[in-house]
Amino acid sequence: MTTPDLTPSGADHDVVVIGAGPAGMACVATLLAETSLTVGLVDAGHGAGGQYWRQPAPVPTPHPGEPAPRRAGLHHDLATFHRLRDALDRGAASGRLATRFAHHVWSVTANDPGPVAEGGFAVHVVDRSGRPGDESTSTITGRALVIATGAFDRALPFPGWDLPGVMTVGGLQALLKAGDVAAGRRVAIGGTGPFLLPVAAALAARGSTVVGVFEANHPVRWLRESRAVARNVGKLGEGAGYAATLLRHRVPLRPRRMIVAAHGTDRVEAVSVARVGRDGRPVEGSAERHTVDAVGVGWGFTPQLDIAVTLGLRLTRDRGGTPVVEVDRLHRSSRPRVYAAGETCGVGGAALALVEGRLAARGVAHDLTGADPASHPAPGPDGVAAVRLGAFADAIISAHPVPVGWVDALTDETIVCRCEEVRFGAVRAAIEAGATDARQVKQLTRTGMGWCQGRVCGYAAALLSAGAPGEPDERLIGAPMPLGALAQTDDQHDAM
Repeated sequence: MTTPDLTPSGADHDVVVIGAGPAGMACVATLLAETSLTVGLVDAGHGAGGQYWRQPAPVPTPHPGEPAPRRAGLHHDLATFHRLRDALDRGAASGRLATRFAHHVWSVTANDPGPVAEGGFAVHVVDRSGRPGDESTSTITGRALVIATGAFDRALPFPGWDLPGVMTVGGLQALLKAGDVAAGRRVAIGGTGPFLLPVAAALAARGSTVVGVFEANHPVRWLRESRAVARNVGKLGEGAGYAATLLRHRVPLRPRRMIVAAHGTDRVEAVSVARVGRDGRPVEGSAERHTVDAVGVGWGFTPQLDIAVTLGLRLTRDRGGTPVVEVDRLHRSSRPRVYAAGETCGVGGAALALVEGRLAARGVAHDLTGADPASHPAPGPDGVAAVRLGAFADAIISAHPVPVGWVDALTDETIVCRCEEVRFGAVRAAIEAGATDARQVKQLTRTGMGWCQGRVCGYAAALLSAGAPGEPDERLIGAPMPLGALAQTDDQHDAM
C-alpha cells in the first residue's frame, strides 16, 4: 500500500516504526488515535503480532477435509491483539498507515537536514515477501523513528547442544504458534526463568510428554522480590495457571536442576540432568539420564540492538548487566527523534511493551508538534504502570540468574560457535593467551564470524572471557541478504 505524502518535510512518513510486536503495534495505534501523523510500519514477519502474537505464514486454501491448525491456548490477551490489529487496519484504510510486512531492515541512516527539509531517517529494507531469489531492496524515510525490534533467545553451549532436536524454548514455542507443531513426543525443558512454564504447558496440552521442567534456580529466590510481586499480583495468577496445567499433565517441575549434556547420533536421544548446588555448580555424581526426542533450553533473552548501535544511541545496562537502549520517561533515546520501546529497553514482557509503546507514541507526538520543551506531558497512568512492570522485570532478572556452573559442563570438544564450528578448547586457549572479551575471542578463533554474526554464541563468549554480557557489535548489514539485492542499493544511490 502507498501512503500519500502528507508530511511537511517530503519524507514518506512522519514516523517509521520498526517492529510490529506488542510495543510497535501499541505505538502505531496510539499515534493513529491521538494525532494526525502518518506512519510507516515495518516488520520481518508475515503480519503484525511479533513473537508474542506470532501468526502463521499465509498458506493456500486447505484441501477439503484437511484439519485446521489448533492454536487455542497458545496466545494470551488476544482481545488486545485484535483491538490493535483493527486499529492498524483502520489506519491503513484511511491512508495514514503503510504496512510493509516480510521486510527485513538491514540498515538505518540519518539524513542531514537541508535548506528545506528538517532531516530524518532512511530505513533500508529487503523485501522477502516473494519467492526465494526474488528479493528486492527499497528505502523508507521518516521524520522520526521508533525502534521496537524485540529480543531473541539467549543460548548457552553444552555437550550435544548441536544435535538435531535440541533448540531454544523460543524455537519450540515458535513451532507451536506458527504451525501447531510439537517438536517431539518426549521433551525436556531446561534453563531458567518463567518462560519455561508456558512452553512446557503448551507442549503438554498438545500431547507431548514433558519429562521435566529443569529450572536451574530455586523459587525461594523470589522471597527477596516480595515487594515487586505484591505490586504485580496478576502475575501470580498467570503463573498459577501454568502450574495447574503442568500438574494436570503430571509434568514434574524440578528446581535446581540443569541440563548438562545431550546424547545421540543422528539426533538427540537423551539428556543428562544434574543437580545444581548452592554455589551454582553441578553437583558431582548427581546426573540422571532421561530419554527424549526433543530438548528446549532457555537462559533469558537478549535485546535486538543492531539498529540502535548503528545509529550510535547511548546504551545502559539492566539489573543483570545486559546492554539496553537508554531512554527517558517518554522513551526518547539519546538521539533526537529516535525512540525505543519494548524489549530494546530491557526485557520485561508483553504488558510492559504495550505500555512503553504508548509512551513512545506520546513522545513522538509531542516532539513533532514543535511544542515548548518545558511543556513535556506527564507520563500519566502508563508511566506509573511502566515503573510497576519494570520492577517485576528486574525481579525476574534477580530471581533467575545464569548459574556460574554452566561452564563446568563444557569439554574441550564442545562446540561453542556452531556457525564456524569453534570448540571450547580453542576458546579456552584464546582466553589463556590473553583474550579479555568476546571481540578478542572472535579475532583469535573466528567465534561469532559465521551466519548468525554472534547472536547465538556471543553471549557465551562474553561470559567466558569477560564474565559479563559484552557490548553489542555494530553490523553495517543487520540482516542476511543476497548479494544481488545488496547490489541494487548501489543502483538506487546512483539514480538519486
